[in-house]
Amino acid sequence: MSMQTPPKTMIDICALEQLSPERGAAALIGDTQVAVFRLADDTVRAVQQKDPYSGVNLLSRGLVGSHELEGEQAGEVVPTIASPMYKQAWNLDTGEVLDSGGGAKLPIAVFDAEVRDGRVLIASEPRPGTGAA
Repeated sequence: MSMQTPPKTMIDICALEQLSPERGAAALIGDTQVAVFRLADDTVRAVQQKDPYSGVNLLSRGLVGSHELEGEQAGEVVPTIASPMYKQAWNLDTGEVLDSGGGAKLPIAVFDAEVRDGRVLIASEPRPGTGAA
């Protein structure tokens, strides 16, 4: 008997046009604060709102940018978010720390996000394997 994971619940949070390009907004998914970002190409990303370094819910106010990866993925450019508090930076697609500011590498949780019929939908649970272990 194989165990299947139940389908993710996608929650409609707002119209895409309500989000400013390259800016973040905070949303509440159940009891969890989520930072939602509309990128320049009108795709959306969602990550935990709590900055793991300061413990403050402020990542939606962070600076959206991009980063060219090194090593095996050299040349690939990924969207990033930098904390407005201490300036650590994360990959918005994986939650991986790209710049820990010299401190411990504290990843962030990533939520699946999509635009459907002009509406922004965010998964009710973070993607497995992202965020704090």
